[in-house]
Amino acid sequence: MTPDQKRIYAAAFLRAVGVGILGVLFALYLSLGGLHAGQIGVLVAVGIGGAASGTFLISFWADRLGRRRTLILLSALMAIGGIGLVLAPGFPALALFCFLGMVNAMGRERGALFTLEQTILPETTDPRHRTQALAWYNVVLDVGQAVGSLLGGLPFLLRQQFLMGELASYRWTLCLYVVFACVSFLLYAGLTPQVEIHGPTLWHKITPASRRIITRLSLLFGFDSIAGGFLPGSLIAYWFFKRFGVGEGLLGPLFFIAHIANAISYLMAARLSRRIGLVRTMVFTHMPANLCLIAIPFAPSLTAAAALYLVRECLVEMDVPTRQSYVMAMVEPSERTLAAGATNLTRLVAWTIAPGFAGLAMSSLNLSFPLFLGGGMKLLYDITLYRSFRHLRPPEER
Repeated sequence: MTPDQKRIYAAAFLRAVGVGILGVLFALYLSLGGLHAGQIGVLVAVGIGGAASGTFLISFWADRLGRRRTLILLSALMAIGGIGLVLAPGFPALALFCFLGMVNAMGRERGALFTLEQTILPETTDPRHRTQALAWYNVVLDVGQAVGSLLGGLPFLLRQQFLMGELASYRWTLCLYVVFACVSFLLYAGLTPQVEIHGPTLWHKITPASRRIITRLSLLFGFDSIAGGFLPGSLIAYWFFKRFGVGEGLLGPLFFIAHIANAISYLMAARLSRRIGLVRTMVFTHMPANLCLIAIPFAPSLTAAAALYLVRECLVEMDVPTRQSYVMAMVEPSERTLAAGATNLTRLVAWTIAPGFAGLAMSSLNLSFPLFLGGGMKLLYDITLYRSFRHLRPPEER
């Protein structure tokens, strides 16, 4: 593992911990501060809008400004967003801080820093180990988010041990988010010139072949993300609750095991891709996962439904590092930032479309409708991806 990889992994882990903390505390903290649900929802959307805007801008300008400088700038903005949350100056100012700081209250890391790190990691290794490097990167993110979720219980401990007020306990916990951003700033400052692209990197110099690949992949990934939007963890937890009457005492361990399964699957995907190729790994693991999802509503018992869900979680994320590796392999090094930005931006925007419709469908049509629709759309995505790209292999597989 190179020094640059170590620094990126460390910074990604700390950021993921911060995102995990926000995923638990964001709405609770702001509601204590006097904001109502509508305002909190707006702030979540504003943060996503900031992340999408940041991803768009770095797609075209990060290589020209310098990747290390861009990472430093983005981590500084992250710290500013955290400071704004701690100060909680009022709704209009909070909206500005959430946008500029790209505050992510969704519990999953998918912003501009994620995109740029994904672009840089292939530059730190050879093509044969590219997927492995990205697999470990996703493991680090998942573990960090899990740790952050656990730290979401820190306000309770602060109130018990130090007799803090409720609002103060939240603010001190959110200070960790600012600290992690500042440490990331220092980690990025130590990156070597190896992470940079040398020479002109104007966006309009992308080759026609790469532009076609990026466009087709972005559309497909966007469709997959719309399908995934019907299946957020919160709605799956709601499905288990309504169908079998289980509460957080059982759902917590179930989802924890699912996260561990996701993390292990990243590493398995890297090994499998060396044997059967990146596209086949993406499709041949994703399709069984989606069949398991569609089968869950037919499970006769909680045990059977949970088993199907965990089998699905062992397979469903294996396309993540392989997808990232494939995008990076199919374009020139100078085009990787734009390629990662375009595909991630499409996924980020598409991801926000479906959850509201899924919730309405569960309440007005059928409790299991989002599982059928999301799983069916994902199967269509798998078939289309395989038909479109099975003959377009990355250089190391030719």
